[in-house]
Formats: sequence, C-alpha cells, structure tokens
Amino acid sequence: MKLLVTGAAGMLGRDLMLAAGNAGHDVVGFGHRELDVTDAAALAKKCDLERPDMIINSSAWTDVDGAESAEEAAFAVNGTGAGNVAAAAAKVGAGVVYVSTDYVFDGAKGVPYVESDQPAPLSAYGRTKLAGEEATAAANKRHFVVRSAGLFGISGPNFVATMLRLAGTQNEVLVVRDQVGSPTYTWHLAYGIVRLIEGIEYGIHHMAAAGKCSWYEFAREIFEQAKVDCKVLSGTTEMLGRPAARPPFSALTSQREHAIRLPSWHDGLAGYLAQREAEAT
Repeated sequence: MKLLVTGAAGMLGRDLMLAAGNAGHDVVGFGHRELDVTDAAALAKKCDLERPDMIINSSAWTDVDGAESAEEAAFAVNGTGAGNVAAAAAKVGAGVVYVSTDYVFDGAKGVPYVESDQPAPLSAYGRTKLAGEEATAAANKRHFVVRSAGLFGISGPNFVATMLRLAGTQNEVLVVRDQVGSPTYTWHLAYGIVRLIEGIEYGIHHMAAAGKCSWYEFAREIFEQAKVDCKVLSGTTEMLGRPAARPPFSALTSQREHAIRLPSWHDGLAGYLAQREAEAT
C-alpha cells in the first residue's frame, strides 16, 4: 500500500514513517514546511502527484493552552485542515486517518471513554479536534478517526522529557493529581495505526495505552523507572491555573470487537526510556 503522511516531521509522524516502512508499505511523508494542510490547493496537487492509497494525517496544532487565545489558528489546522486532507484523499480514491484526542471529552463520565460516548470538549483545542473529526468524516467515506491520549515519543517535546529535564536542575516537581488519562508511547500508537489501515473497519477507534494514571502517578513512575532521585509533589488543576480546562478523567478504551490493543503505559514508558538511552549512546 502507498501511504502519505502529513506532519511527518513531528513526534508521531516520524514514528509513523518508520512503522509503515517496517511493515513493508511504500511511504512518503511531508512536514509542515513542505505541505501545509491549510492549503487545500497544495494538498490536492501533492495527492495528484503521489497517488497514495491512504493518507495518515498527523498534522496538528498541539498547544492546548495556546489554542485558548488563538482558536481560529488552531481550527485552521485541526478542523479545516483535516477536512482539506480528507477531501484531497477522496479525490484520488484514497482513504484517510485523522489522529484525534481524549480532550474531545469533558471527563465527567468517571470511567474510560468508548467510541460511542458523546464528545463534549472543555477547551478550544478539544473543540478544534472534534471539528477535525467531523470534517474528516464528512469529506471521505473511507475514514479512520483514531483517538489517543498524552502522547510521548523520542522525536518531540513531551511530558516524560520535561520531567527528566526538570529533575536535572531541581530536587522536586509539582504535578497534578486530579487529571487521569492513558499516556501513550507514539511508537506503540504508530504500529497500531499501521495495523488498523490494513483493514476496512472505518469510523472512530480509541487507541491509547492500556490502563490509566494521573499525571502525578505518571511522574512518579518516570523517576522510578529512570532511577532518578526527584520528589513529586501532588497538586490540583486549580493550583496550576492553566489557561485551558482539562478533563479530570479522560482515559480511553475501545468497545470494538476487533479493537487494536496497545501495551500498557508502564510498558510504553519503559520502551521510551530504553529508546532514549540507546539514542544517547
């Protein structure tokens, strides 16, 4: 299968390129500078030239707090841009994957969300990602919407890297205990997406690490596995005063009969730390 990856220079995009290539697919990828998803004409031209069978859209505005004061700019990428990608794919007979987020939910359910649960985003970021889901579905019948959560990987800034960096300069960190999710290793997610597109079970798929934890619990596990001596202080969302509201509980699971299950967040963290160490030597 020939695959085209947008956002290929990003954390997930780079892992998607490797995972697709390792699975034997013919894959081409373009970063934002090479292919801007907000430019519908450029997308159509690139698709006509490459003639992919499937486009994996990993382009995204990922600054959750920044989107609060720049919702229009975030919407251009996450919403309108997603529709552009899906339409360009449809025009050449290709399917499309849109990577979405647990932040489309409000976190009030109290147990892990499944695909049929009703979205109710609390933030501008969540609203733009939900708009992208809807635009993708409207523009291309052969669509996969993959919701994941708390992504961390070797090729970009992420929570694990931030914790390790802070531990290098201070003896303690303050992390929220009242936000629970399913932090997901991008390498695991990339392989899950590549497996998914080899089938035809279109629609919404929840694909996040197995299990759930608070960011506080995640930080403690990071230092435990990395053998780093740094104390984790427990705080609340209100104490941190971030611009964007976050869902208090947004762990994901799948209700699909043939769901692609990813390894646990513990295993994802171990894999990330091992990869990080290997690349540092």
